[in-house]
Amino acid sequence: MTTEATTMTHWTTSNIPPQDGRTVVVTGTGGLGFEDASALARAGAHVIIAGRNPKKGTEAVARIRQSVSKAHVGFMALDLASLDSIEAFGESLRRSLDRVDVLINNAAVMSPPMRQVTADGFELQFGTNHLGHFALTAQLMPLLRKGNQPRVISLSSVAARSGAIDFDNLQAERSYKPMPVYSQSKLACLMFALELQRRSDDAGWGIQSIAAHPGISRTDLLPNGAGTWSVPGVMRRTLWFLFQPAAQGALPTLFAATSPQAQGGMYYGPDKLGETRGHPTIAKVPPQAMDPGAAARLWIESERLTNVEFPLAKSRVPASLRPIEESLGRV
Repeated sequence: MTTEATTMTHWTTSNIPPQDGRTVVVTGTGGLGFEDASALARAGAHVIIAGRNPKKGTEAVARIRQSVSKAHVGFMALDLASLDSIEAFGESLRRSLDRVDVLINNAAVMSPPMRQVTADGFELQFGTNHLGHFALTAQLMPLLRKGNQPRVISLSSVAARSGAIDFDNLQAERSYKPMPVYSQSKLACLMFALELQRRSDDAGWGIQSIAAHPGISRTDLLPNGAGTWSVPGVMRRTLWFLFQPAAQGALPTLFAATSPQAQGGMYYGPDKLGETRGHPTIAKVPPQAMDPGAAARLWIESERLTNVEFPLAKSRVPASLRPIEESLGRV
């Protein structure tokens, strides 16, 4: 066990350092996102919960304020399946805030039985889980670069282990299978987190990019995506004891977002039973996530699809991909 992993033994929310004065944006109104927002508000952060459902967002804020009397928490509408909504959200924050210290890219769609698309025509899982958060991070870059020791936390999944980036079928137009497409989207989230750190280092953005995953946690992600009466949905209800509580699953994210020991470019997850439950530890990065050429290609393709640009980090572009960048007018 590494020195860092040793310091993480049985890390809980009681280990979160004071977050007074820090501004945090968390995507997602329930499950892990709610637990993140609640713990960070309790630690003193100014928390903005971003989600597409105002009713659920308002309820989440009310629940947090009931348990944390002086919570500085609010809700803002954001639909990660709409680039227009993401752009409007970014513009609103840039007008109202002088900085963002932590962005937690948490919200997700999981395994809808039939292929669905976003408002912009992207396959729903890839479009929401990866492209939506990619575009959101780009929109908030000006605020993050002004942050106090800023961090971007991107949520991956144990499903990323079986994921593969199919550049010839990113939108699952030729064939759609729910779990492989979900796995691809979560592998993309992990690759984005690692590539964001490399680009931050190269270009001097000053941002720590960290990936995390919650193991197997008791949230509504499965029934909401696959359906209440789907096999995964029924398993989630009847075999609930196999899923750790959402508050436990949120710990790797909270460690990544707050701990002085968390490092940019790292990946954190639970420490027990093949990273499915437990306390935060260093997670194993799947080999396919460590291909810098594939990560750079995914980045370029994501910029093209979402029509956003990050500050240029030319040294991150492999020679084989420079013609693509040149065609976009970015080198």
